[in-house]
Amino acid sequence: CTFRMWCYRAIHRERSVVKKLLKISAPVLVMVVGILVVQGLVAAKPEPEKKDEEVRALSLYVDSVKSEEVTIAVKTQGEVRPKTAIDLIPQVSGRIVVMSDSFSEGGEFAPNSVLLKIDDADYQVAVIRAEAAVAAAQTALERELATAEIKEDEWRDERREEATDFALNLTQVAQAKAMLRSAKADLDKARLDLARTEIKLPFHGRVMKREVGIGQYVSAGARMGRVFAVDVVEVRLPLTDSQLVELNLPLGFTAVHGLDAPLVNFSAMLGSREYQWHGNIVRIDASIDQETRLIYATAEVQDPYGLAASKGMPMAVGMFVNAEIAGVSSQYAYVMPRLALRNKDKVYVINSDNELEIRTVEVLSTSEDRVLVTSGVDTGDRVVTSPVPNAVNGMAVEPIFRTAQG
Repeated sequence: CTFRMWCYRAIHRERSVVKKLLKISAPVLVMVVGILVVQGLVAAKPEPEKKDEEVRALSLYVDSVKSEEVTIAVKTQGEVRPKTAIDLIPQVSGRIVVMSDSFSEGGEFAPNSVLLKIDDADYQVAVIRAEAAVAAAQTALERELATAEIKEDEWRDERREEATDFALNLTQVAQAKAMLRSAKADLDKARLDLARTEIKLPFHGRVMKREVGIGQYVSAGARMGRVFAVDVVEVRLPLTDSQLVELNLPLGFTAVHGLDAPLVNFSAMLGSREYQWHGNIVRIDASIDQETRLIYATAEVQDPYGLAASKGMPMAVGMFVNAEIAGVSSQYAYVMPRLALRNKDKVYVINSDNELEIRTVEVLSTSEDRVLVTSGVDTGDRVVTSPVPNAVNGMAVEPIFRTAQG
């Protein structure tokens, strides 16, 4: 009986262990069987046929190259300055007794008009004294001439063979003549000093700065103000060496009588309005600026405050203006949009097989909207104006003309 009980318990324990093992291993077996089934299905599925994918052409905007006879224009900037500007300095001393209303900052004056007058009383006295000295010297000369004539007659009557200039009073006559010339020179100087008490200028101009007032005592050589002429103004225009080559002008160029002077169009914005003036290049420096490595051209504008004024606005001294210099001679060049130029001297051209070609061009001139070249392309070539990332020779492209897109 005891043995039977022991056997029963052993069999029961084995069944419990088997149940636990089955409970744990069942999910693992299901997963393994599932994986095997999936692999079998994949292996049994036929592989699709591989097809070569066609390379899609890149669509790019293009424009046609044109050939034109062009005259190069160069853009630069500069400041307007007077051609003639001087400090007003008196040559005599005295107190200012008259001052013209024109002698004020910004005032305009006519040629030979009196701007200032210095007290001339002392200078009038000097003129009177100089006139008296001339009269005395003239009398002394006439006296010595009469004496010389008498001595010559006496010497001839006495029949002497030789006589010195002093004995004949010729030396005294020469001295009297010299004294007369000196007296006349003093008179001229006195009259000149009297005339210099009136401050005049021989040109039509304007006052830039005034530094004295009426009643003030001024010394000869003291600065009283600064004025400038308004008949002509100048603009110094900086140019690079390439711009000078574009204009086809040499270093040291000087216009002869304005016949070959390149035209310059000036412009400036004042407020919301744009004003324009016209002038000419009259000379180009014969040297290169050592600090900036630039070459300076000088342009002139005639009558900037009168006939050359734009809509009543003069081209005033001190104004900063934009300048566009027209070339002297025309030449043939290939014209294309500015967007076609890449890395200063490269363009992308689409050939007849719609393949991209990277070409090197010789640039003649560039502006905001177009570029002129002399080689590297031909008339009718299709140049790319779209951005092209990672461009390589021979890549397939599809050209699109902007004009065709409306």
